[in-house]
Amino acid sequence: MQFLTGLASASALFLVACGLSIIFGVTRIVNFAHGSFFMVGAYGAYSLSGALMPLLGGLGFWLALPLAALGVGLLGALVEVTVLRRLYRSHELFQLLATFGLVLIIKDATLITWGPQDLLGPRAPGAGGAIAVLGERIPEYDLVLIALGPLVLGLLWLLFHRTRWGVLVRAATQDREMVGALGVDQKKLFTGVVFLGSALAGLGGAVQIPREAANLNMDLNIIAEVFAVTVVGGMGSIVGPFLAALLVAQLNAFGILILPEISIVLLFLVMAIVLVLRPQGLLGRKELAGSATHGAPESPLRPEGWGLGLAGLSILLALAALPAVAGGYVLSVASEILIFALFAASLQFLMGVGGMISFGHAAYLGLGAYAVGLSVTHWDAPMTGALALAPIGGAIGALLFGWFCVRLSGVYLAMLTLAFAQIAWSVAFQWVDVTGGDNGLLGLWPARWASDPAAFYWLTLGLVATAVVLLRRIVFAPFGYGLRAARDSTLRAEAVGIHTRRQRWGAFTLAGAFAGLAGGLYAFAKGSVFPEVLSIPTSLDALVMVLLGGVQTLAGPLVGAAVFDGLQTWLMSETDYWRAIVGTGVIALCIAFPRGLVGNLRALQENRREAGQGASA
Repeated sequence: MQFLTGLASASALFLVACGLSIIFGVTRIVNFAHGSFFMVGAYGAYSLSGALMPLLGGLGFWLALPLAALGVGLLGALVEVTVLRRLYRSHELFQLLATFGLVLIIKDATLITWGPQDLLGPRAPGAGGAIAVLGERIPEYDLVLIALGPLVLGLLWLLFHRTRWGVLVRAATQDREMVGALGVDQKKLFTGVVFLGSALAGLGGAVQIPREAANLNMDLNIIAEVFAVTVVGGMGSIVGPFLAALLVAQLNAFGILILPEISIVLLFLVMAIVLVLRPQGLLGRKELAGSATHGAPESPLRPEGWGLGLAGLSILLALAALPAVAGGYVLSVASEILIFALFAASLQFLMGVGGMISFGHAAYLGLGAYAVGLSVTHWDAPMTGALALAPIGGAIGALLFGWFCVRLSGVYLAMLTLAFAQIAWSVAFQWVDVTGGDNGLLGLWPARWASDPAAFYWLTLGLVATAVVLLRRIVFAPFGYGLRAARDSTLRAEAVGIHTRRQRWGAFTLAGAFAGLAGGLYAFAKGSVFPEVLSIPTSLDALVMVLLGGVQTLAGPLVGAAVFDGLQTWLMSETDYWRAIVGTGVIALCIAFPRGLVGNLRALQENRREAGQGASA
């Protein structure tokens, strides 16, 4: 019974993961919006079946499934033409960020169209009963799904091996520049690939409606599993995701039965093991070495002069004076912004200075927060002692995870950080006796001397300012220079005696410690800790802050955190559809200002300076 249930789940998982793999293989874009296409497929099938079944009876249901997939495919093609096409030459971080913006927009568009309630679809006509297999009652619809997976795999194999279009797509996965040099219209090819991948995701969502109610959380609920399947199977492959989907679905089915305490951990543990042992997955191909400097060539970092130093001191004094003019709510929001500024600065140190992309930086924020939560609730630790444990918790997690992560690069490194973050989230979610599970840890309020909003704000400002100054000192210390050398040219750095892997490992641990300190402050600011602090959206928020401010600037993440968190807090109080506004802004930023706010401002100043020097000469 469990085995057949796992096979049925594997089919839907394969459809979605295969679509993601095909899109990545050709466009090299890690499409975070793929889960949104899955969700829209489910909602579309619900509406289409409701409209067609009164006219065509049971045939209407079966027609609704491919029609929903077709509609999602057209939506994907529209996204490719209007958004993705403008980002193919951008760094993969901006592509990822733009697809995250799409997630926000599609979620609000779905909310507007179908409302917030869960929508359960009809039972499949002709397959709504159950039959006996080896003495067990199996739903007939599960058998349909079990047959669907191999059928789609076979059709895809024929498409890619027996048609000219498929041959071109396979050629593009190997060398898309060469395909373009041979005269192939890459725009049409890419649009077709995104259409196919999106349609597969839509079909995966459509076939779920007799088994699962369409709801607004389907996108993020499935995306982590889809990433795991795609990574284990091999990005760019179609057979690999099929095998991986079977493996993951059986792990889920039997994990709940045999090891319910760690059933979620198992999935991401397998993902991490595969990435460590074979980064390209079971049937994927190795990634070519790419730039680690995130987009346009980076000008050397230089210590700021006295002018900027005085400006920074003036801003610090102005922030310190805020309690004189602001009330408790404003100070609480300001404290949160400062905490996220430190969180973003630690990620910028890892990505901008160290050249290591992380999709799972929330793990260290969460470990710092849980270090505070556990020490207060289980050991009655005072606030100062608990706060001291926060950076240690983040550093220990980063030390452990970083040992594996620094051996990889590019998208595989990013995926491994995601896998470790999901393992940390799974442990927090399932270890109910210690972490409280979904109920979290409550009652983490500051000590009496810091309980006043102004006092906690000053404490946060002091710790964050000290940590940021320390980070900047590290960047311009010999360790920082060595780290940037390892980022820019590993071979040359090792030739002059720098142990590049050890350098990256040290940076990983430092970034984890600073993120952990931010997590400790976050726990006291909120008075509680929940597993969400370790989740994918929290990691994506940090990425948005860093890229919004400018990944190649030291001040960028501070500005990005202030703008993003402040804007999000304000929009949430003004409208229910704040996600669409934020998502639109994120996409516009990726297309128009790929250097970020501070990065573009600095580039503008440099251009004016060069123009002035040219005129005077």
